[in-house]
Amino acid sequence: MVVKPGEVYYNPRCREKVVIRTPSSQTNGERIIMDVYVEPGGFVAGYHNHPFSEERFTLVRGRLRVHIAGRDVILKEAGQTVLIPPGKVHRWFSDSDDEETFMICELRNKADRFEKLVLRQLFGLAQDGRTNAAGVPNLLQRAVTLPEFADVVRYANPPWPVQRVLYGALAPIARLMGYRSCNPEYLDRAPEETAELEPLPPEVALHHLTS
Repeated sequence: MVVKPGEVYYNPRCREKVVIRTPSSQTNGERIIMDVYVEPGGFVAGYHNHPFSEERFTLVRGRLRVHIAGRDVILKEAGQTVLIPPGKVHRWFSDSDDEETFMICELRNKADRFEKLVLRQLFGLAQDGRTNAAGVPNLLQRAVTLPEFADVVRYANPPWPVQRVLYGALAPIARLMGYRSCNPEYLDRAPEETAELEPLPPEVALHHLTS
């Protein structure tokens, strides 16, 4: 199914809600812009990197802590932004104890494959309780999913060469047990709802809508 503006995707494990602002179908697969709402204590699943994609987070309200290349960057005012270059290990967390954090996430390059992996497969697994508490799938699921999407997301630990060898050994077993790299039911699962996009303040809209 094609991702459309206003569609809502939930990751209950990570306590995040994504509303699509600009899907990859409107950018020839090269760019996606998402409104990301994070509950207090919420986070993205696991330290990871995007080998070929640039990612930018821009705060609208609340507080966001982004760990990138061994240091923390705190966004606490609307319009503050952090750019994650391709290949940089990172992870983000809500930095608010009592209010929702709202940020804009923009990913450039591999956006269509990002939609398929993250919004369909990983969020679907989390919704069905098939990840751990941090939102990461089990080892056998990772063995068939991550090698196929190694151009989109790689978890940081253990090092990727070690993961590649491990997954190569486990993938045949995983497939015999019925694991799929991208589950068809998630690809065909329609979002539960659509939402009106929030107006963005000038300091946020100027950056994202004119860049």
